[in-house]
Amino acid sequence: MSKPTFVSTLVAATMLLVSQQALATIVQVKTSLGDFEVNLFDETTPVTVQNFLSYVNSGRYDETVIHRSVPGFIIQGGGFRFDEQLPLTPIQTNAAIVNEPKLSNVRATIAMAKLPGNPNSATSQWFINLADNSAGSPRLDIVEGAYTVFGQITAADMEVVMAIANLPTYNFTGIEGLPLRNYTANDRADNVPLNSTNMVTVESITVVDARPNSAAGLNPVPNTLLPEPESSSGSSSLALLLLGPLLWWRRRQQ
Repeated sequence: MSKPTFVSTLVAATMLLVSQQALATIVQVKTSLGDFEVNLFDETTPVTVQNFLSYVNSGRYDETVIHRSVPGFIIQGGGFRFDEQLPLTPIQTNAAIVNEPKLSNVRATIAMAKLPGNPNSATSQWFINLADNSAGSPRLDIVEGAYTVFGQITAADMEVVMAIANLPTYNFTGIEGLPLRNYTANDRADNVPLNSTNMVTVESITVVDARPNSAAGLNPVPNTLLPEPESSSGSSSLALLLLGPLLWWRRRQQ
């Protein structure tokens, strides 16, 4: 009886894991300049979406700030809080995840930020593409092993994103391109201290729709510029995770 019980339990756990990774999800990003929704591509980039949702569900994105804005390029968040003074306070991060560069960095997509020279270094920080950054000078579909796109913002909700992107930006020690509200160049020249009302705050990110077909009406653009990898690191890791106990169990029965 022990053999079927072990196998049945393992198979059940496997099916549960796979079914959880196959879900599509819509999250609402509530900011001090308005709200926007992001439709996540769970089925195409399961590792990245699960990582993003782990920060969402733990509340670690709550009260973070948009800490970088580059006109015509991106706005970036998910990494820091403002505790009424600079420097910004980094949030607690999970281990870095594997890169999943399957989709293109076109306008209105959200992607993971990462460290230079390490394609598999994404943790919590994300950015939203303000333009088609797939090729040309940014080449985000190519450089650094390509940047993983894992969701899309609707055209209507991009109005909120663009309102953030249109804010003036300022440089401070250790941070460049910080978008600020109610703050002027004269304030910066006079070293006027910042307060929370100056920041673009991500007040919360919450799941608003977890239907499996929530991404069915979208047509994400595939990344056709990066050569196909020899194998999928995410699926390989999952296969090893699932096959490892089976191989161990079979050897014990021999």
